Amino acid sequence: MNQQDDYDDPLLQRLRALPSERLPPAAVWQRIAVDLQEVPRSPPTLAATLAAQDGAPVVRRMRPRWPRYAVAAALVLAVTGIATIWLLPQQPPAAVAAVEASPLQLQANTITYQYRQAMAAMPQDTLPAELQPALRELDESAGSIRSAIAQSPDAGFLLGQLQRTYALRLELTRRGLAPIGFST
Repeated sequence: MNQQDDYDDPLLQRLRALPSERLPPAAVWQRIAVDLQEVPRSPPTLAATLAAQDGAPVVRRMRPRWPRYAVAAALVLAVTGIATIWLLPQQPPAAVAAVEASPLQLQANTITYQYRQAMAAMPQDTLPAELQPALRELDESAGSIRSAIAQSPDAGFLLGQLQRTYALRLELTRRGLAPIGFST
């Protein structure tokens, strides 16, 4: 018995009913012939020639894959960077930062606030030009002391230094504004 007779379903019957050979229309062959004439053929490479002589299959040169991997890595880094920026908590609010400050820093903030209020009450534009370098130096010293307090929040002597610097700055500004003036 034949296996085909045992298992003869409708699909196999339809497949057997198809013509055994189909010829494409003549127009298809004409287009293929034109395409073959237009494509320039490259001369065979040494590897292809040697492979053809040995009967081995022709080894095709593979394209490097590293550009694809580089683009994929760049995309991963970009997405990770954007996600990190969006998902990480932003700077803490000022109230939270004030809670985390040491008592010495809080006192320094209070002194600085009082100093700035006193300076705002004085006209700064009428100060003599010869006082400007000394005033700038005192301002820089106050900034340095504030930085030192931030780095060493347990150094209580820095608070006294800050008070003296602000007091000297205020006194020098008052003398510069006095009607007598400041003589050098």
